[in-house]
Amino acid sequence: MSRWGGLLLLLLAGCDGRTPAAEPAALQPAALPAAFTAAQASNALVSVAALVTHCTPRDAGTPGAERAARWLLARLEERGLDARLDTFTDPTPHGPKPFFNVLATIPGTGEEWVVLLSHFDTMSGIGPGFQGANDSGSSTGLLLELAAHLHATGPLPFNVLCGFMDGEECRVAYCDRDGFHGSRRLARQLKDKGARIRAVILMDMVGDRDLKLTVPRNSTAALRVLALEAADATGDRHRIGLYDGLIYDDHQAFLDLGFPAVNLIDFDYGSRPGLNDYWHTPQDTLDKLSAESLLTTGRIVTEMLRRLAAPPGTTAP
Repeated sequence: MSRWGGLLLLLLAGCDGRTPAAEPAALQPAALPAAFTAAQASNALVSVAALVTHCTPRDAGTPGAERAARWLLARLEERGLDARLDTFTDPTPHGPKPFFNVLATIPGTGEEWVVLLSHFDTMSGIGPGFQGANDSGSSTGLLLELAAHLHATGPLPFNVLCGFMDGEECRVAYCDRDGFHGSRRLARQLKDKGARIRAVILMDMVGDRDLKLTVPRNSTAALRVLALEAADATGDRHRIGLYDGLIYDDHQAFLDLGFPAVNLIDFDYGSRPGLNDYWHTPQDTLDKLSAESLLTTGRIVTEMLRRLAAPPGTTAP
């Protein structure tokens, strides 16, 4: 069994009772991912629309969330990725509930891992037909396309784990048994298995037509700098900035366990600049999103990966 396959087996053993995938063929020399394209961003927006169409509602702890998780699993497998469903039960203010993380791995040539994250569940109690198109559809559609892009690239110098998290939203108030269920689960799994994590990159609310990504203070300093340098390189620096406050999100569980992590989030999602009046309301709909915003975020994340993959002391070409 290969080194990366052994870690995957340990991580996912018992998740859904399925037999681990067959041993892969020998890996080719490490590569760098190509730039994320406008066509791929358009595909990502199509995936967001399909998720909203087929998987609304998808509140955590409900049959809708399980339906969404299985839909994501099928989309990953259609693209040829090695994907698994991790089903678990966690306490909540309303008693124990089932949760469904979807995990896809892309083997590299090294021992380290980079984790790309999105959550796919939506806030409960908003009302019937709540789309959650930006929060959480936008990052989920983008991560589906990024996973396919990296899978097609060939092996990077590190392994990639694409994690679609369930249970990010709280039902009453964030605490150790309400919210961030999926990310706490995955962070603990990686810690228990001794995984060597190079970076955790979380995307959240990244589809707003008027995109302004922020990188909160509760992110690893080196990764905050990396995000800005990547945006400089792609010509998107005007679309991202540092935020001196804290934003608690799915990356926090990884920070708490000592893993380097960063959050790319647009928390200014509203009817005019400075407002956030579309967030967690029925106004979070597909018409508020654009492929151009998904392209910007995809370009930045891909450039971050290129820079992480470049040999020490060099810059990705």
